[in-house]
Amino acid sequence: MLENFFRLTEHKTSVRTELIAGVTTFLTMSYIIFVNPDILSTTGMDRNAVFVATCLAAAIGSLVMGLVANWPIGMAPGMGLNAFFAFTVVAAMGFTWQQALGAVFISGVIFFILTITGVRSWLIAGIPRSLRAAIAAGIGLFLGIIALKNSGIVVDNPATLIGLGDLRQPGALLAILGFFIIAGLDALKVRGAILIGILVVTLLSIFLGLTQFQGIVSTPPSLAPTFLQLDLMGALSVGIFHVVLVFVLVEVFDATGTLIGVAKRAGLIEEGKPNNLGKALFADSTAIAAGSLLGTSSTTAYVESASGVQAGGRTGLTAVVVAVLFLASLFISPLAASVPPYATAPALLYVAGLMLHELVDIDWTDVTESTPAALTALAMPFTYSIANGLAFGFISYVVLKTVTGKATSVHSATWLVAALFVIRFAFFAE
Repeated sequence: MLENFFRLTEHKTSVRTELIAGVTTFLTMSYIIFVNPDILSTTGMDRNAVFVATCLAAAIGSLVMGLVANWPIGMAPGMGLNAFFAFTVVAAMGFTWQQALGAVFISGVIFFILTITGVRSWLIAGIPRSLRAAIAAGIGLFLGIIALKNSGIVVDNPATLIGLGDLRQPGALLAILGFFIIAGLDALKVRGAILIGILVVTLLSIFLGLTQFQGIVSTPPSLAPTFLQLDLMGALSVGIFHVVLVFVLVEVFDATGTLIGVAKRAGLIEEGKPNNLGKALFADSTAIAAGSLLGTSSTTAYVESASGVQAGGRTGLTAVVVAVLFLASLFISPLAASVPPYATAPALLYVAGLMLHELVDIDWTDVTESTPAALTALAMPFTYSIANGLAFGFISYVVLKTVTGKATSVHSATWLVAALFVIRFAFFAE
C-alpha cells in the first residue's frame, strides 16, 4: 500500500529509507516544541496549550504535505514570525494574542488565495532578490537580539540603549555553554544538535537547582485555553492590516524559498517538467490556518527538511513519519515545561547565525540594491519589528531606483508593497 500511494520505486527509495529520513528530519526540527511555547507564552498564552498547539500544527502540516504533495518536507510553526507575533504585534503594538491569531488566520486564507490564483508567482517574481535575502538575514538578527536578551547576555542600558549583561550569572553561562554545544555538534554533523543543546542546558539547570523538574511523560495538557480563541473581528481592524501584510509576505517568501530549495535538492523539481509545488503551497497555507485555530503562530516548511533529504528521503512518507513523531511528542509536556528561557536562547542564536548566510546573495557592488537590503536587515533588530524592516527596505528600494533613473526596472509588485507601507506610516502610525 505504501509503495503504491507514495510511489517509492519511482522515486528510487524504500520504506526503510523514508523512515530513517523522517526521524532525521524530526530530530533537526523538534527543538521548536520547546522554543515556540517559550516565546508565545510571553504574550499571556497558556504555555502548555501552546505546546499542544505546536505539536498538532506541525503534525497536521507535515501530514498534509506528505499525503497531498508527496514531498519529504516537515512543517511546524516558523522561527521569526513567532517572535514577531509575541514581541512586536502583542508586546510592542499592544494587540491581544487573540487578535494576533486572527491576523495569522487571515494571512493563511490570503496565502491560499494567492496560490490558487497565481498571484503568488507574480509577487515572488516581482520582489528583488536582494530584499528577499535581506528579509531572511534581518529575521536572523531579530532572533539574535531576542536570544541575547533572554539569556541575559544583552541588557538594557540607559546610557547606550543596550549593554553587556553580567556574564557571571548562571543563566548567561549556561546559555553560552549551550550555544557552543549546538555549534560544535552541528559542525561535527551530529543530527539533532540543537535539540541536544537545549536538553543538556535544561538538565544542568535542574541539577544546579535553577529549574524545577516537572517530569518527563504525562497525558497531553488541555488545548482549551488557545483552541478557537482567535479574534477575527479584532484582526480586521484597520490598525492591524500591515501586520497581516507582513505575515503574508514573510510566509510567501519563506515557504516558497524553502520548498523550492529542498525539493530541488531531492530532485523533485526539474526544469520544464510538472511538479507538486502548487500542492505543497496548498499544504503550507492550510497549515497556517489550522495552526491559528489551534493557537499558534504561522506554520511553515522547515529548511531542516534538507537533512532528511540528505538521508535519502524522497517522498511524502518522510513527512508522514515527521507528523507521527510530533504527535508522539504530545506526551512529553512536563519536560517541555521544565525548559528555561536560557536553554532555548542558544537555539535561537544559532538559527540566527544560519539565517545570516543569506547576505551572500546581495549584490554589494550596486548601492541601489545593497543599501535597501542593509536597511531591511538592520531595522528589524533595532526597531524590534520585522514589519519596520520590510517597510524601510521596500520604500528605500523604490526611492533609490527612482532617483537614479531606474524606476522602470522596479516591478509593480515592489511598488505596490512600498505604497502599502507608506500608507501605513502616514495614516496608521503606532
